[in-house]
Amino acid sequence: MKNLSVTTFVHLLFSLTITIVVITFFIFWSWNTEKHKLNEMYHYKLIADAFLSNIQLDLTPKELDRLYKDFSVKNVDLEAAKIDIEKQGKTVFGGQSLLGSVRIFETPNAHYIYVQRLGHNIMLQDARPRNYTLEIGLGIGILLISILLLLYIAILKKLKPLKKLNKEIQAFAKGNMQKRISYKSNDEIGKIAKSFDEAILHINHLSASKNLFMRNIMHELKTPITKGRIIVESIDDAEIKNILVRAFERMNELIEELATVERVTTQGFIPHLEMTNISDVIKRSQELLMNDKNCEVLNMNDKAILTDIKLLSLAIKNLLDNGIKYSPNKKVLLKTTNNSIEIISQGEMLKHPLAFYTEPFSQEEKRNSGFGLGLYIVKNILDKLHLTFRYRYENNSNIFIIKFHNSNHKTIST
Repeated sequence: MKNLSVTTFVHLLFSLTITIVVITFFIFWSWNTEKHKLNEMYHYKLIADAFLSNIQLDLTPKELDRLYKDFSVKNVDLEAAKIDIEKQGKTVFGGQSLLGSVRIFETPNAHYIYVQRLGHNIMLQDARPRNYTLEIGLGIGILLISILLLLYIAILKKLKPLKKLNKEIQAFAKGNMQKRISYKSNDEIGKIAKSFDEAILHINHLSASKNLFMRNIMHELKTPITKGRIIVESIDDAEIKNILVRAFERMNELIEELATVERVTTQGFIPHLEMTNISDVIKRSQELLMNDKNCEVLNMNDKAILTDIKLLSLAIKNLLDNGIKYSPNKKVLLKTTNNSIEIISQGEMLKHPLAFYTEPFSQEEKRNSGFGLGLYIVKNILDKLHLTFRYRYENNSNIFIIKFHNSNHKTIST
């Protein structure tokens, strides 16, 4: 029941209610029909017994009228009744006793009681007003079902804006940051839509402020880096010059990485996929690392893959960098298999599941452990590339695994 949508719950609720009402009505109809028949038979039996007992007595017209009145019947012409019964009537009951015989006939418009005793016979017609209990029950049942159907339609109509609201929220979640939530009513659904629309405006404002801040920071950093790079060219000592040039180039690369992270974590970002080799991606990762002496590649199982080279290289570089920084021997191993890349480094086992460390750092424990923003960036990149990120601890080593899928990344032997 917890996983049922509101609309499905309403469908089930009203379907069950209407079914119960219909079943109850049919039970009542059958029970009332049987009861009515039994009452009719009992009533006609009383009439037959009374008239069979008095049919030979010389009753006065007044006594006969009283007898007719007591049993709500009237004497009718035998021949006229016979014609009516032959045309459209049927026998309901027939029987004999020591007093005589009786037969009951039913036509669409009347009930007849034919009483016969020792050559005396009489045709009586039921003069009671028609019993409308069944018709009244049917009318109440139809009215109740109609009310339930109207309520059902009214509730569905009231819930209809929820579907539209859900589609608009999904469009926003998929990256349409300019999506606005429309609302017309002032009920609970309208208030939710209004609140969400205000939240979208606030999120867009924050996103625009963040983007402006990041662009300004990167622009301001590039200016001193460029000036420093120009001044370095005037240094005569080649060794010092190379160190400084590499440092300034690394600063530029870091700025580019920040720009990449900003793009990757933006809704609606689509990676640029192209065919490349795993070896080329790893080589690019080592270049970004600028510390490739501490990284050893084992069992290179080179494959052709379809991926975003820059993003995947950045993810691998971050994992290599973490492995070097936080392992006791400052070494990291990189191993490839048929469908994965493994980054292996010595160290203590992670205290929490991997999902804990792939959130952007917001807790002191994450910063102290050294696995915070780096893994957050890795997870975001791999999600965009539809790759799986896994972790296991084996032989006193932390092993981070990037797993490929044939449906998203075609691997071809080279």
